[in-house]
Amino acid sequence: MSGTSPGADRAADPRAAAACGDAAAGVGIPTVGAALRAATARLAEAGVAEPRADAEVLLAHALGTSRAGVVAHARDPLGAPAAARFAALLARRAGREPVAQLVGEREFWSLPFAVDRRVLVPRPESELVVETALALAPAARRVLDVGTGSGALAVALARELPRAGVVALDRSAEALAVARANVARLAPRVRLVRADLGAPFAAASFDLVVSNPPYVATAALAELAPEVREHEPRLALDGGPDGLDSLRALLAEVPRVLVAGGWLVLEMGAGQAAAVTRAADARGCWCGARILRDAAGIERVLAVRLERAG
Repeated sequence: MSGTSPGADRAADPRAAAACGDAAAGVGIPTVGAALRAATARLAEAGVAEPRADAEVLLAHALGTSRAGVVAHARDPLGAPAAARFAALLARRAGREPVAQLVGEREFWSLPFAVDRRVLVPRPESELVVETALALAPAARRVLDVGTGSGALAVALARELPRAGVVALDRSAEALAVARANVARLAPRVRLVRADLGAPFAAASFDLVVSNPPYVATAALAELAPEVREHEPRLALDGGPDGLDSLRALLAEVPRVLVAGGWLVLEMGAGQAAAVTRAADARGCWCGARILRDAAGIERVLAVRLERAG
C-alpha cells in the first residue's frame, strides 16, 4: 500500500484524496487532525460502528505511530506518502474490511496477535474464557485449546500458566499457519496439532479444556456485520442449524480426554446458555455448571466440571 501514489488514490476515490492527499487549487497539505475528521465522517457515512476509533487506528498505522501520537500531532501536516497509505486503508475500511485485518494485528490479553482472513479476529469477550479457566483451574498442568484459530486462548493460558503444557488444536491448516506465527513470537512452548477433537489424544490427557467454537446459527450468518460475514472464515462461525452443533460435540467428546475433576470452559452466543446447560446435563457426566456474563451482560461462558470419565 505504501507504493500507491496520491494521484492514483484521487482517481480511485476523490473523497479519500480530499481527506488524505495533497489538495489542489491552493488549499495546501491537510493536517493530521483534518484528515482524521474527514476520515471519521466518511466511515460514519459507510455505516462503520466506531468511525472515530477506526480512523485513528488506520491513521496511526499509516503514520507508523500510536493513536496517542495521532492526537499529539494533530496540527502537523500529513505528508504525501502517509496520505496515500491512509487513503488506501480508508477506502478498504469504508468497504467494511475489518480494521484488524487491515493493520494485520489485534490485541488480546494485552498481547499483539497477527490476524488475517484465515482466522477469527480475537474479541475482548473471549478474554472471559481465559479469566474463568484461570480462576477454576489455576493448577492445571495439561491444557487443550480446541479450535485455536489465531492461538489467542492457548497463548494467553501458556503465559499465565508457565508450568502447564498447552496444546492448541484446529482442523484448519490455514488457521494453524497463523497460530504458528503467533505461538513462535509469544509462547513458543505451545504445541500445535491439526486434527478433530480427541483423535490424537489418549484418555484423560488434560486437566483443562477451553474452546471458542463456532456458535452462529447457519441462517443467522447472513445477518452478521459485513466485517464478519464477508471477511472471517465461515468454518469458525457456522454452528449449524441452531448454532449448537460444535458446543454439543464438545460436551460429548471432551469427557474422553479430560481427567475426572477437570474443567471444560466454553464460549457461547447470546441466548444459548439455557440450551447449552441442558445439553451438558443430558450427558450425565458434567457437574458444577457456572455461567459467566461478559462486560455487556451477555451470558458468554459456560464452565462445567467432569464428574466421571466419559
